[in-house]
Amino acid sequence: MAALAPPVAAIRVAVRRALAGLPVGGPVLVACSGGADSLALAVATVFVAPRLGLVPGLVTVDHGLQTGSAVRADAVAAWARDAGFAFVEAVRVEVAGRPGGPEAAAREARYQALTEVARQHHAVAVLTGHTRDDQAETVLLALARGAGPRGLAGMPARRDLSGVPLLRPLLGTGREQTRDACAVLGLRPWQDPHNTDPSYARSRVRADVLPALVRALGPGVVDNLARTARLVAADNAALDDLAEAALAAGRHPEGGLSVPALAGLAPAVRGRVLHAWARELGALPGALSHRHVAALDALVTDWRGQGPTDLPGGVRVLRRADRLAPVTQD
Repeated sequence: MAALAPPVAAIRVAVRRALAGLPVGGPVLVACSGGADSLALAVATVFVAPRLGLVPGLVTVDHGLQTGSAVRADAVAAWARDAGFAFVEAVRVEVAGRPGGPEAAAREARYQALTEVARQHHAVAVLTGHTRDDQAETVLLALARGAGPRGLAGMPARRDLSGVPLLRPLLGTGREQTRDACAVLGLRPWQDPHNTDPSYARSRVRADVLPALVRALGPGVVDNLARTARLVAADNAALDDLAEAALAAGRHPEGGLSVPALAGLAPAVRGRVLHAWARELGALPGALSHRHVAALDALVTDWRGQGPTDLPGGVRVLRRADRLAPVTQD
């Protein structure tokens, strides 16, 4: 028997680790664009999942942003049916009219579609093909926009997608490995023109910034950036646990939060407490920024009798003596 090619074996091992512990008999849903990363993930999943007692399914999302996108989606779906997936969905989404830039709007539409298909098939997990290179690009983009620890933590290997676990098995796998795996398996990945379109920030990082860093600092820079994300994510988890406990302990008997309790917290913990509380009050998560949290913090640490702080979503917070409280609408 011929030895299994190393890139194929490495990706199967990564998928097996990600799927371990999922409920036996449950469907797992691979998000596949037809690119090298998601194709390599799909091939590994359709091999590994049945051996773990799981049912492999696949969804491809047509964003309708390019000529021939529907044909591409149909081709991916047809390939997936021949590859042995138990169920296959090709979903068309509308990107126009959504908030944010084109990248954010497409991402929102895509994850909404994944959520709907996962619920339809009662999937126990959704898998995406984000790689170590994607993680490195995410960290660089976060640095460029001055993001805090949450941004520098990059993409988590596992997160909740509206009640379904979203798994990223390939965050420890290089993009070169997925391309090599496709070549070994005779697959012809689709080349997304958006990946080379300089109007997108991620495309510029991929084409220019990251290669320049590799040339200047060596090939290890990609893995080092991804490792930074993992280390920061671990620190974030610890701080979030502290903040959760501090939020519970900082409730004021008359409602809101106790100013003395907040003032006694380390700034990193206090910021997380205020952020979590703002979301609890109804502030819009996507629009809640460092600026808003800093304004709340000033009510605690730089109190000069200032008026209410406005948060996105129509939420207002005022300091009343020794507590922070939402301003009630008459």
